[in-house]
Amino acid sequence: MGISFTLTDAEKNFLSRQARMSIEAGLVGKTVDAIPSPPETLDRQQGPLRRHLGAFVTISINNALRGCIGSIVGQEPLYVNVWRMAASAAFSDPRFPPLTLEEWRSDVELDISVLDELTLCPSPEAVEVGRHGLVLQYQNRSGVFLPQVPVEQGWDRLAYLEHLCFKAGLPKDSWKQPGARLFWFEALVFPA
Repeated sequence: MGISFTLTDAEKNFLSRQARMSIEAGLVGKTVDAIPSPPETLDRQQGPLRRHLGAFVTISINNALRGCIGSIVGQEPLYVNVWRMAASAAFSDPRFPPLTLEEWRSDVELDISVLDELTLCPSPEAVEVGRHGLVLQYQNRSGVFLPQVPVEQGWDRLAYLEHLCFKAGLPKDSWKQPGARLFWFEALVFPA
């Protein structure tokens, strides 16, 4: 395993600007007819900004989660996906009310997680906390955690798997059950 793409500092900066512009447009009620494309200098043939990669945008205020929305599998170019996920994290996370302009002007932190391909995990024992994000599917339910979540929570591998079950609304040992499917991925995470 290993991440199949790289992002230059300039590409990360572009994605950071995309996320922030998307949120700022939403805060002032501006409708954007066309999501800004990468500048010519960054628009590499088959480059990561044009690849259909999954992405999550996480918003925190004073180190407390304020919104996090993403797509595990990209359905559109990465730069478009980041734009949409930033707006969703700010205004459509069902756990929180929409972000306000006052909050935006406070100590808001954004992180972007760009996900590599989702594949079937060969064995739960192979999962490395901090390296692998996980998706559990079982009994028409699913749960997902980004690779950084178990580190932030101080979980070991077993706690990680159990909390993944809880997130899916399942008993803690569901990951062991016949028919449970565990997928893993790696992600490139950077501040926006």
